[in-house]
Amino acid sequence: LKYALYGSVAVGTIISLRGNQNKIEDVGFIRFGRAAFAAANIALHYKRTLYSTSLDPSSIEYSDLKSKVHKDAAEKLLELCCANKGVFIKVGQHIGALDYLLPQEYIETMRVLHSQAPSSSLNDIFFVIKEELKQDPLELFTEFSPEPVGTASLAQVHKAKLKDGSVVAVKVQHPSVKGNAMVDMATMEVLVMIASKIFPEFKIKWLVDESKKNIPRELDFTEEAANTKKAKDMFKHFHWLKVPDVYDDLSTKRVLTMEFVEGGQVNDVKYMINNGINPFEVSDKLGLLYAEMIFHKGYVHSDPHPGNILVNKLHNGEASIILLDHGLYAYLSDNVRKEYSGLWLSILNKDMVGMKKHSAALGVGSLYGLFACMVSGRSWNAIESGITITKHSVKEKEEFQLNIPTFLAKISETLALVNKEMLLILKTNDLLRGIEFSLKTHNRMSSFIIMSKSCIQCVYECKMKQCKSVISRYKTAVEENWNLFKVMIYYFYLCIKTVSVKSAFKNITFMY
Repeated sequence: LKYALYGSVAVGTIISLRGNQNKIEDVGFIRFGRAAFAAANIALHYKRTLYSTSLDPSSIEYSDLKSKVHKDAAEKLLELCCANKGVFIKVGQHIGALDYLLPQEYIETMRVLHSQAPSSSLNDIFFVIKEELKQDPLELFTEFSPEPVGTASLAQVHKAKLKDGSVVAVKVQHPSVKGNAMVDMATMEVLVMIASKIFPEFKIKWLVDESKKNIPRELDFTEEAANTKKAKDMFKHFHWLKVPDVYDDLSTKRVLTMEFVEGGQVNDVKYMINNGINPFEVSDKLGLLYAEMIFHKGYVHSDPHPGNILVNKLHNGEASIILLDHGLYAYLSDNVRKEYSGLWLSILNKDMVGMKKHSAALGVGSLYGLFACMVSGRSWNAIESGITITKHSVKEKEEFQLNIPTFLAKISETLALVNKEMLLILKTNDLLRGIEFSLKTHNRMSSFIIMSKSCIQCVYECKMKQCKSVISRYKTAVEENWNLFKVMIYYFYLCIKTVSVKSAFKNITFMY
């Protein structure tokens, strides 16, 4: 393994020199050296400061020292990500989303990468466009915004205008990313090997394995174009969903040209208020869309951070959701959909036996309680009491995060054991929960009803496939409709109790 990694770095160095316009700061061995130095520096900092202290590990002083060391180490890691850019930014963003796995000092420090990813110069962007499309950008576009309208870890987006007057969004890969991907992934593997020595209780090899699998997919914009078209067709029955059109003749593996769509970020409550958009309507539609993706289609947009979901208003006054960045989708097998649906129904019904059964089927086994907390984002006390009747308060969220350090090793073990199809779903859940908290819609009963309805339909869809006679199919259909009817009546009762009969009918019509 060691020699294979060194070989990858050597080959990556040659490729990076050819692919990065001979920029010395982007050469493979320099990037590797920078990462190795940072990793050694972090390890040494822990050894000299935390591991050599005589403080009692149960004391407040030790806890304060540990927090400071975590913060210092996280700052060093952030500096490395910003220096190496590209894949390092991407993995840093992933770290910033792992609320349930890493110390909060790392989460809070790395989270800035979601909104402050470094951008490439206009000359570098034009270089990539010319190399990919074989034409001068000034000949292709009559207008091209000098400043990007959005910058991400692997690419940035510029607003432009075609000769026919069409306004487009041009997504261009950062020039150094392609040449550095191989050496960066090898470097990541080395860093994880070092981290496993520092933190032997944390099993984080899965993070590298997932990155090695997913980042090449995200680097190929032809795959993103295909995903965009597939999603546009698959979810066309949602009239309020907008997926931008793709311009195939102006798209390659490193350049993606799409229809430009205006809108505010999905967590921008001020934008919604100013434009007469109801945050509750947005939240319900987002829940409906992702329930369809996860429980019905098994095809899930897996990067729903606020910059990738916009909202605006349709001519009829309805809220419209705009889904961007289709580079990464999770594919769920029928069996995983069935077991995940069963798990959610068990959580919603306080069914401990069901939680254990479905968690085991997803690879977790005895850690089912912790897994249920990770899936739902709720405390075990809330799950035992019933998450449909206990409000998700800020206090519960804070207590949940405060208790995370106690269970870090077990959380790490859970992520190493769970069916790998679930990893992107867990990340997606976390991002969606963050949006709900921003919109203050996280205690809406409608989200549980949408979830219950979708889970029931998924479970019975799988049961129907196993039916071998007309009678068994009829019986299964009756059972499904009876369960759906009970959910509808329960929700209707809650709406009448808390709002009005008119609102109850309106919401039932929307969801059914």
